[in-house]
Amino acid sequence: MAASFLEIVELPTGEIVLRRSDEDGEPLLVMKFSEEAKLYLEGEHLQVAKVMFDAGMQEVAELTRPQSSEEEIPANRVLH
Repeated sequence: MAASFLEIVELPTGEIVLRRSDEDGEPLLVMKFSEEAKLYLEGEHLQVAKVMFDAGMQEVAELTRPQSSEEEIPANRVLH
């Protein structure tokens, strides 16, 4: 499977979506802020959505990263 880039776009409906940039299909994620939230965020809702999507992708990457027993014990530990 070829790698594809992801993009975050605000649709005319006000929904903010995460989708593959090379496809017009269904978005991977959809986020919608209420008008009250948009007012509270002073128009920065798209930036907040980007940070939220990024944090979610980082968490998934961390959760799916293979764990090894060597990573659990720091090499520079001090024993007394």
